[in-house]
Amino acid sequence: MPNDKVANPIRAAIVGSGNIGTDLMYKMHRNPKFEVVLVAGIDPKSEGLARARKLGIPTSTNGSDAVFETDNVDVVFEATSAAIHRANAPRYAEAGIFAVDLTPAKVGVCIVPSVNLDEMKDANNVNLISCAAQATTPMVHAVARVTGVNYGEIVATVASKSIGPGTRDNIEEFTHTTGSALADIGGADKGKSLIIVNPAEPPILMRNTVYAVTGADVDMDAIRKSVNEMVAEVQKYVPGYRLILDPILRDDHVMIGVEVEGAGDFLPSYAGNLDIINAAAVAVAELHFEQAAA
Repeated sequence: MPNDKVANPIRAAIVGSGNIGTDLMYKMHRNPKFEVVLVAGIDPKSEGLARARKLGIPTSTNGSDAVFETDNVDVVFEATSAAIHRANAPRYAEAGIFAVDLTPAKVGVCIVPSVNLDEMKDANNVNLISCAAQATTPMVHAVARVTGVNYGEIVATVASKSIGPGTRDNIEEFTHTTGSALADIGGADKGKSLIIVNPAEPPILMRNTVYAVTGADVDMDAIRKSVNEMVAEVQKYVPGYRLILDPILRDDHVMIGVEVEGAGDFLPSYAGNLDIINAAAVAVAELHFEQAAA
């Protein structure tokens, strides 16, 4: 364990030893507020489990069952699939373990840290929706808090190498939950999302195009100010989040371009889609336990 850990770190278990779970493990291993007490998967040959063992972190191939075999878990991060989390969520709640869901299950309270952290109070299960929702909902919200958004649509383009089998298996839920977040959290009357998996070599960074239908009579200076303030909020926990297209008005909609570069904790920098959801997961866990201690 790194020597700079706080006196009573948050004891975290990670279920899922794929790309997301492994990157999350490195983020928390380097974070003095956390102690990773378990990384669990189901594949004995998992690279993620092998990396955890090299760091001296206990591992298991019993999947989520291993969480209940481990003493004193404060928070579990579920990086598996929507179906698995739906089955596990009641068990975590019964055991009194705070759950952060990185699947599209939408069992708990859906949170985008820069937008609606206040809604997390007293929740025992928090859902991070999707990487695209984490990247684009803040932009829709930034426009919606200035003027009404009748319809929000986003196109998220990610490198093929940055998504694993779990994301591919959940692609329909991914697009549905992301579209819902644009309305439920972003503030649009209606939302829709599209995802493009790009096999280009070298792999591209995660790029997102956001369309917010507002009508032609809008204050673009106010929208640009709101968008830039929101970008700064996201950058507090995702430094690689940045505008690549400042807000512009085209007929009846505002168009915005956002790029996400990963921090490179484990995954390559092009995997910003994974980095942003993991960074959001760490941020909500930190705040949950800060609130509990207050």
